[in-house]
Amino acid sequence: MTLFTRFSALVLAFCLALPAMAMSLDEAKNALESAKSQGLVGETPSGYLAAVSADQKAQDIVSAINDARREAYKEIAEKHGIAVTKVETVAGQKAVEKTPAGQYIWVGERWIKK
Repeated sequence: MTLFTRFSALVLAFCLALPAMAMSLDEAKNALESAKSQGLVGETPSGYLAAVSADQKAQDIVSAINDARREAYKEIAEKHGIAVTKVETVAGQKAVEKTPAGQYIWVGERWIKK
């Protein structure tokens, strides 16, 4: 087996494993409330979540949920003939308002516990 063949097999195996390593949307949804209450994830005025800490699980949750939100915002914007940024802003404002006491929100340039 040549070095190129070995390397190609390794790259192929890695590419096939990537989807398995990514958190599914259902897993992210199930873990979201716990992550928020633990202070790992917070809401931002942009309509998206952000990780409050550098925790990898928090990053995975944020990524999966934000991907789903991005698609939903796009569909809403197309349906109503408005800019996606408008949908993001309104959604962000509502998410921040609905965030319960004790969870984090992004205000100005920092995280605050609501």
